[in-house]
Amino acid sequence: MNKSIFFVLGGLLLITLFVCPLVLAADPGGTDVSGQLTKDNPIIVDKAGKSIRLLAEVNGKYFFQPTRHAVVSKNGSNGDKSVFGAFAEPQAFCDGLLQIGAKAGENMTLANKETTRVKGDVLDVTVTWPGAKKSYTLDEVIKDSNKKPIVMRFGGNLATAKDKKTGCLLCLDSCPVGIVSNDAYTYGAVEKRKEVTFMGNKDVLPKDGTQVVVTIKLKK
Repeated sequence: MNKSIFFVLGGLLLITLFVCPLVLAADPGGTDVSGQLTKDNPIIVDKAGKSIRLLAEVNGKYFFQPTRHAVVSKNGSNGDKSVFGAFAEPQAFCDGLLQIGAKAGENMTLANKETTRVKGDVLDVTVTWPGAKKSYTLDEVIKDSNKKPIVMRFGGNLATAKDKKTGCLLCLDSCPVGIVSNDAYTYGAVEKRKEVTFMGNKDVLPKDGTQVVVTIKLKK
């Protein structure tokens, strides 16, 4: 190869690596996570694929202590209380779910929260990152002490979410504030009644602060 061409190609590669935003290519597990996600563009809605991708960061605190929060917007009052801190807001997330055809349960209230399980369409949630061997299910990256499967449903709750400003996107027990939550437990199971603990799986997840892509897909 001509030396001048070699140096030009090398320069272009360096510019790509240091200037371009985070782009995640298809992972070895076959799940397409391609598309540019940045802090300024933290959510991608794929209407045709009926999925949403969120840019988030691992919070290593929850490798060692329990939480009832899976994914929370970093701008919310609960922004530091989740396994994954996202850059998208509840409004954009809820709107995105509606755009892919998901139907909200809208059955949770502050009054019935401890006796009611969230309803709404079931969603598959996976997590991947640069260098990951595959896209991991939520059950693989978050440990339930009872080993019960996490069943995420589109609860809705946007009005309450906007009022409370917690930033909750995906909660690990049925929640009247979170846009999506786990119908395996009623509200209070984690913090009040101590029925279960949830922690990030340190044996699977990358280190604290690593950027990840959380994909939420309408379950067939």
